[in-house]
Amino acid sequence: MIVFPNCKINLGLNILCKRNDGFHDLETVFFPVGLYDVLEILPATGNLSKFAVTGILPGSPDDNLCVKAYHLLKKEYPQLPEINMHLHKAIPLGAGLGGGSADAAFMLRLLDTKFNCNIPVHKMREYALQLGSDCPFFLINLPCLATSRGEILEPVNLSLSGYKILLVNPGIHINTGETFKQIIPAIPAKKIKEIIQQPIESWKTELVNDFEKIIFKNYPEVKKIKEGLYENGAVYASMSGSGSTVYGIFKKDSIINYPGEPAYFYKLYDVA
Repeated sequence: MIVFPNCKINLGLNILCKRNDGFHDLETVFFPVGLYDVLEILPATGNLSKFAVTGILPGSPDDNLCVKAYHLLKKEYPQLPEINMHLHKAIPLGAGLGGGSADAAFMLRLLDTKFNCNIPVHKMREYALQLGSDCPFFLINLPCLATSRGEILEPVNLSLSGYKILLVNPGIHINTGETFKQIIPAIPAKKIKEIIQQPIESWKTELVNDFEKIIFKNYPEVKKIKEGLYENGAVYASMSGSGSTVYGIFKKDSIINYPGEPAYFYKLYDVA
């Protein structure tokens, strides 16, 4: 059984305050984008589950969120059989695109469907949150305003059907935890929920990602990507999440001549 976990971008990202539990309250809009990994599970050929990865290779299998998702459900549903898992990674790692979280959420749903666990929706969201703050979003996979740690989700009426999105990733792996330590939380003058209902042309001056100040200072090449997207006609450009992916939103009929660097990762996505 095969599924195709997709990535997301952040439309704005405000870090509001640090919580007593060590996490941060934030607000952002998660927007699904059509860049996909491939995840397959099959019955195990032996007595132990096996995990294989192709494509962009991550670190240790023990740290992979798909493996953690399987073991999480196995504790709650011991009837789950041993399986062989194959993950083909196309979404860049540590890139602010939520690829690992998407893989984990899709694994939860895949196991639930394949083995008839009949997990209630609220329990599925609890399991997803144990794996990552943005994992619950990928169970909904529609544009959502995300608050609290990112797990409180409110679908928003937002269409970018007249646009296309160019993703640019310079191959820099950003440590989100370390970046959070450098953040100075603040309450913005205007909420993201209000800004995204305005014409997209107004986003450039109002819709911000609080991580950009830190990442642009530490990695000037990421800042250069954003500037280049605007120079080539982007209506709006921003870093996604804690980076290092930068995206540009272009009118669908525009011609993009963004040269960039040959070694970078690029993906042009036509919004349906």
